[in-house]
Amino acid sequence: MCLGIPGRIVAIAHAEHKLAMVDVCGVQRQINIACIVNDEHPVQSCVGDWVLVHVGFAMSRINEEEARLTLELLTELGEAQAEIEAMRESQPV
Repeated sequence: MCLGIPGRIVAIAHAEHKLAMVDVCGVQRQINIACIVNDEHPVQSCVGDWVLVHVGFAMSRINEEEARLTLELLTELGEAQAEIEAMRESQPV
C-alpha cells in the first residue's frame, strides 16, 4: 500500500519546475510541490511547510501537530517505516 506521509520542506530544488527537498524522518527526497503553490503561497514561501507526501508529490499542506500525530499513528500501525524505507530505496528524481 502506498500512503501519504508527512514531511517538512527544507529547500527549494528548482523553483521554475516547482521542485523542493522534503525531509521525512531524516530521509530527504526531491518532490513536486505544484499542488500546494498558488499566488498567495508561492514556491519560495514553501520552505518550512509541513506537507503530506504521496508518490513524489506534496498533496496538501498540514500543520506541525497534524504531521506529528499522523507520524505517530503510522508508526503504531507499522506503516511509517515501510514508507521511509521505500523512499530510501527509490531512485532520486
